[in-house]
Amino acid sequence: MPDRILKVNAYTTLDLVDASATGHDFEESAFAVCNVTSPRKHPDEITLELELDWTQLDALAPHADKLTLSPEEARKLAADLEKHADRVEAEQQD
Repeated sequence: MPDRILKVNAYTTLDLVDASATGHDFEESAFAVCNVTSPRKHPDEITLELELDWTQLDALAPHADKLTLSPEEARKLAADLEKHADRVEAEQQD
């Protein structure tokens, strides 16, 4: 993905995932970068970032979405992801 807004390096959480953007009059799919970070010094929040490859999109301008979480919110999100991962994994094994 050329000219990214988010930095992508060896520490990026997920550097190539399938993603989609949905609006009132469009739905587009593209590869995306998804990253979780916290400040190196005096961390006080967790940031979840998502950027779709804008070269694959027609309806959206280049941008990155960011969600700032408290430790409690991050743990709740992680627990929900684990729950759904277990559910999907169990279905795939049947």
